[in-house]
Amino acid sequence: MQLFTGFVLVGMFGFGGIAAAAHHVIVERRAWLTNAEYASVLGLGQVLPGANLVNMTTIIGDRFHGFWGAVLALIGLTSMPILLLVGLATVYDQYSSLPDVIAATNAAAAGAVGLIFGTGFKLGKTIIDSRASLFFGLLSFISIGILRLPLVLTLVVLAPMAVAVSFWRGSREK
Repeated sequence: MQLFTGFVLVGMFGFGGIAAAAHHVIVERRAWLTNAEYASVLGLGQVLPGANLVNMTTIIGDRFHGFWGAVLALIGLTSMPILLLVGLATVYDQYSSLPDVIAATNAAAAGAVGLIFGTGFKLGKTIIDSRASLFFGLLSFISIGILRLPLVLTLVVLAPMAVAVSFWRGSREK
C-alpha cells in the first residue's frame, strides 16, 4: 500500500514537473533509494524505451513487490494525473485565450524549468565524483545540448568510452 500511495504522491506533486517530485518522494521523503541508487535507476529508465518515470516506477515497484508492485506503482503514478488532466483540459479549452491564462501558463513553464535544473543539480552533486565523470557529463551536454547530435549516437559513442574508463580506473585502484 505504501508503494501505491507513494506513487500517487509522485503523480499529484509532479504535475508538470514529475522528475523533481519523484526525487523528493523516492529519495527524500520515503527513503526507498539513495541518491546514487536513484541516479542509477533514472539512467536505466532513460535508456529503456518509453517514458523515463514510467520505466523507473516499474523498476522500483518490481524491486520491492515484484510484478504486482510494478502494476500498483504504475496505477498510483498515473491515476491522479489522468483525472487532473481531463479536468484541466476541459477548463483550459474554455479559457485558454484569456491573457491571464496565457501568462499563468508561461509562468508555470518557467517554474517547471527551475524544477528540472534543481533536480539536475542535486543529482549532479552525487554522480559527478571524479574528473572522468565531469568530463563525460560535459561531453554529453556539448554533444546533445549544443551540437544537437542525436541522443542514440551520443549514447553509442560515449557510453562504451565511459564504461571503459570506469573499468580501467577501478582496475588501477585494486
